[in-house]
Amino acid sequence: MPSVEDEALKIIQSRPDGVLQSELWKLLDIDSRKCSRVVKKLFDASLIDRIEFREEGIKTYQLKARQQAVDPALLMAGEELIPCIACELDCIVEQCPLLLDWMYELAINEVNE
Repeated sequence: MPSVEDEALKIIQSRPDGVLQSELWKLLDIDSRKCSRVVKKLFDASLIDRIEFREEGIKTYQLKARQQAVDPALLMAGEELIPCIACELDCIVEQCPLLLDWMYELAINEVNE
């Protein structure tokens, strides 16, 4: 079962323009105090940014997800880099022979580990 922090992060990440903290606690069905603790944990973990925001004279925060670096290992199948990185072909992803071969290599490596 996902934690409240996981649920909060998922909501924040799903909104490119961010979400107001005053709205987040309602979406999570928790009180504002608990929401503040959740937001602090996410902020301290460098997962979100907090931007001061005034709504009808009341101070709140707009919460936006930070872009996370991609683990380079996720782009590799053994020693092979995902072919899409430098590919210039105009293809249908589901039918790309280069990508299918790469995914096959990935599956083989997964089984062998």
